[in-house]
Amino acid sequence: MNIDSQLPPKARLLRAAAELLADSGGKTVSTRQITELAGVTAPTLYHHFGDKDGLFNAVIDAGFEDYVAGEHNFVPTGTPLGDVRQIWDNHLKFGLDNPQLYSVMFGNNRPESRPARVAEAEGFMEEMLEQAAMAGQLRVSPKEAARSILAANVGVTLMLIAERAADRNFDLSDMTREAVISAVSSDGELSTAATPVGASSVVVAAIALNAALESSSPEQLSTTELKMFLEWLDRIAKTS
Repeated sequence: MNIDSQLPPKARLLRAAAELLADSGGKTVSTRQITELAGVTAPTLYHHFGDKDGLFNAVIDAGFEDYVAGEHNFVPTGTPLGDVRQIWDNHLKFGLDNPQLYSVMFGNNRPESRPARVAEAEGFMEEMLEQAAMAGQLRVSPKEAARSILAANVGVTLMLIAERAADRNFDLSDMTREAVISAVSSDGELSTAATPVGASSVVVAAIALNAALESSSPEQLSTTELKMFLEWLDRIAKTS
């Protein structure tokens, strides 16, 4: 590994930490390893990042920016649920291409502490699912669907990262993806075997109308009326 000596010290530190983290195999990376590879002294690291944890947080933030950029920069499939499938596959690819970074981003969560990065990833998934809800393709709210899908996506990705590359069975990802989408979807093209009893067309319509109202500001309803209407729709949706 060689770091371009023409780069500013801060950039060299970020690149050195990212490379060492990627090649660490889960082992601890020392401050000395980072500064030697970056060609700087320890005080330079402390000046820019405070300490080694601050540097790794900066590396993770940069990695998450790359992840978000990849999530947003995709070619739409033409259907909301098709886009969700593509987001799932892109998420998996990012994790397998950046296993150590991904494990830190999504795998090192503290109890009762929800990382902002996970919430942001979930928020983007929810945006995609708003379109599915408005098209009458969800039997749960977009927020609930996003949490379910992302949780499954992260779990599968971490599981495949832990396996030897030669032993990875990508059918596991495909099957889990379709199972969780089927569980939250009312799409007629999906298997109806997973449809729970009571998931009526009324509930699906309520979810669709709820999503449409939340993403718009209908002039026909006052703020109070809109809030009350959304509460009623939410009650109907939860009867599933």
